[in-house]
Amino acid sequence: MAGSSRLPYATAILGALVIAFSGILFRFADVSASTAAFFRCFYALPFLALLAWREQRRFGPRPSRQRTLALAAGVLFAADLVFWHKSIEAVGAGLATVLGNTQVLFVALLAWLILRERPEARVVIAIPVMIVGLVLISGVVGRGAYGEDPMLGVVLGVLTAIAYSGFILILRQGNRDWRRPAGPLLDATFTAAIFSAVVGGFLGEIDLVPRWPSHGWLLLLAVESQVVGWILISISLPRLPAAVTSILLMIQPVGSMVLGRLLLDETPSVMQIAGVIIILGGVLFATSRRRVGAARPEEAKTVP
Repeated sequence: MAGSSRLPYATAILGALVIAFSGILFRFADVSASTAAFFRCFYALPFLALLAWREQRRFGPRPSRQRTLALAAGVLFAADLVFWHKSIEAVGAGLATVLGNTQVLFVALLAWLILRERPEARVVIAIPVMIVGLVLISGVVGRGAYGEDPMLGVVLGVLTAIAYSGFILILRQGNRDWRRPAGPLLDATFTAAIFSAVVGGFLGEIDLVPRWPSHGWLLLLAVESQVVGWILISISLPRLPAAVTSILLMIQPVGSMVLGRLLLDETPSVMQIAGVIIILGGVLFATSRRRVGAARPEEAKTVP
């Protein structure tokens, strides 16, 4: 019994660590933002299709309305991936991942505006705190800010968080059964692949010709992030207390910062690191005292 009770914790930790490599693998692939977004989704489709087929055999077909919503969510997921990859280009993988984690607050705000779900006081308090963190990461304060364009990176990071928040809220309506995460993810990933290609064509930056070793990294990105990481997170979070998930999910942005330093030689300034600490502290504060019981997976997700 003790071993089985620890399994969700181990699964969540492993999922967070796996996804922490996402930004690093994009950097290693050395392709455009839209190209990476498309192939991350495209290469993941066969694996997700197999998992979704097994879910359907076990639990039956999903309602058509839920499938439609999951497909629609993929449009915002495509925007999320493109914005995030461009944020990485501007400010680095570690900082861009931290910026994306502000989605925790945007989910609450959008749920308030659209679904009339009143946010908790802790979320409201955390918003101005995290804005201070965004300003510090942007390089407006201090000298020696890391990144080709830190200010642009922050703007794109916030757009990432907003797009991801919309994706999560719509996917929530299209996934009422946490026992079967692969089906909704397959639908959203399919649509995201199409719209990533459309956006890339509009921007004139997509390259659909596979080349080595770039596509080796993209295949790894698809399998480890879009399939393994997402599935691990999706099956573990509903089984854990919300306070625990908020702490465990800090592993992902912190892990990305460490990996960015070790593998990409990313060296944020002192002020930017202070901004990171403030943002992560704000996320932890906003999510650490939710209702007692299981965490709602749509409220506590890692970034792409």
